[in-house]
Amino acid sequence: MKTAPTHRPPFARTIVTQIYNFSAGPAVLPKEVLQEAAADMLDWHGSGMSVMEMSHRGPEFISIYEAAVRDLRQLLDVPSNYKILFLQGGGLGENAIVPMNLVGRVSPSGQPATIDFVHTGSWSGKSVKEAARYATVNVAASSEGTRFTTVPPQSGWKLTPGAAYLHLCTNETIDGVEYNFVPELADGTPIVADMSSHILSRTIDVSKYGVIFAGAQKNIGPAGLTLVIVREDLLGHALPICPSAFDWSTVAAHDSMYNTPPTYGIYIAGLVFAHLLRQGGVAAAERRNIAKAELLYAALDADDFYQNRVAQDCRSRMNVPFYLRDETLNDTFLAGAKARGLLQLKGHKSVGGMRASIYNAMPIEGVQALVDYLNEFAGRT
Repeated sequence: MKTAPTHRPPFARTIVTQIYNFSAGPAVLPKEVLQEAAADMLDWHGSGMSVMEMSHRGPEFISIYEAAVRDLRQLLDVPSNYKILFLQGGGLGENAIVPMNLVGRVSPSGQPATIDFVHTGSWSGKSVKEAARYATVNVAASSEGTRFTTVPPQSGWKLTPGAAYLHLCTNETIDGVEYNFVPELADGTPIVADMSSHILSRTIDVSKYGVIFAGAQKNIGPAGLTLVIVREDLLGHALPICPSAFDWSTVAAHDSMYNTPPTYGIYIAGLVFAHLLRQGGVAAAERRNIAKAELLYAALDADDFYQNRVAQDCRSRMNVPFYLRDETLNDTFLAGAKARGLLQLKGHKSVGGMRASIYNAMPIEGVQALVDYLNEFAGRT
């Protein structure tokens, strides 16, 4: 069994010249965006105000909001019959907000309605539990039996005719499983996709979904902002118990200004959207992400020193969990990584091991630095 070479100098003596943050979220942001935000901190464009000090109804912030919506619509090619909403509550909050807005579409009283789920990991599991407070839930398929290492093929899903919607988590942040297909539903049941940890990382056809939602703190901006893209015909069905600030039709009618929105989060998101457009848009980001993922997975697969347990056709490009064959070396591995400026590599507490999140803002140089360390620690160099 291989172990870490014992002749290596102490990790603490390594001189760190560059920090790479592999956190799953809140996550790394583009350096250029942070620099722009820093320059604007005390005085946004000569207004004499920080964005954090602006009225959300004033012309300065309205211009920021409108630019963010416009650029996001361009990035994702959002059809004109979809509304873009900026809310609060995070992806976890949307697990309740979604059923409160959509169950009434098939059952105004809230019962009996059924929501279908495909259970592919920790986050879809949380969605199932929360939705059960508002409707009957049907787990149409689950990969729990394989410890969430794959996406069950659609041919085996047991869907409910007339379901309120089908809920998917299209990239499981903790388990590292990503959908490589969009389901086709013959009966018109809307698909709700939690894309929190891979939105803007790959091209998508928004028209194939009824609702897309995402917490911002992975690929969009700081924690506190939640993005919802919803088809207009799905508005206006909120249950009476739905708080007005989370009723999508109310939020849409007020251009996300029904209550005070997370203004600074919207501002940073707008900077990220503009930055992505300058870099060639989502298609160009996808090409970069493919290259980064291929580089990292090749290092993990080089021998059995490391393990990624996800089926190869379902491996996430954004969140890469892995394990050392000899897990008694975990602390040594993490200490060495930190000494080299490779941060936040410890896996989620629920699954252990390691995890490297390589979102849009992680440059390929950061992935190469991690690969170099993986090879060194495994004694390959």
